[in-house]
Amino acid sequence: MSAQQIQIFDTTLRDGEQVPGCKLNKEQKLIIADQLEALGVDVIEAGFPVSSPGDFEAVAAIAAQVKNATVCGLTRAVENDIDVAAQALKSAKRPRIHTGIGTSESHIKFKFNSTQEEIIQRTYGAVAWRSRRSSRSRRRRRGS
Repeated sequence: MSAQQIQIFDTTLRDGEQVPGCKLNKEQKLIIADQLEALGVDVIEAGFPVSSPGDFEAVAAIAAQVKNATVCGLTRAVENDIDVAAQALKSAKRPRIHTGIGTSESHIKFKFNSTQEEIIQRTYGAVAWRSRRSSRSRRRRRGS
């Protein structure tokens, strides 16, 4: 028997809304988050907080409600996205920020009008930004 542990990372609350005709309000998302936690889901990707005030509020409410699972907010590799997600997740017992960036040749060339090296630097910069901000938050909490 392997000592590896499988973790369930659920994107229903974020990806589910990309289905045509599917729009969940905050109360519906809270009910689903509660059920996901009851099922033992390890990580709940609650939404994309920078996308709208409603999504921010829903992610913040889920972060405050969930007791055992990690609550995750999606961001682009953009400092403001990361800061907004951190704010939405501030009451989570186990917060996580999931940062993504398109890396296909098509994305790099046509969407970002960039190079692979610049995208790697942008990705590094986003992770470094969050790491610096996270370190300051931990120091403040310890020093409080």
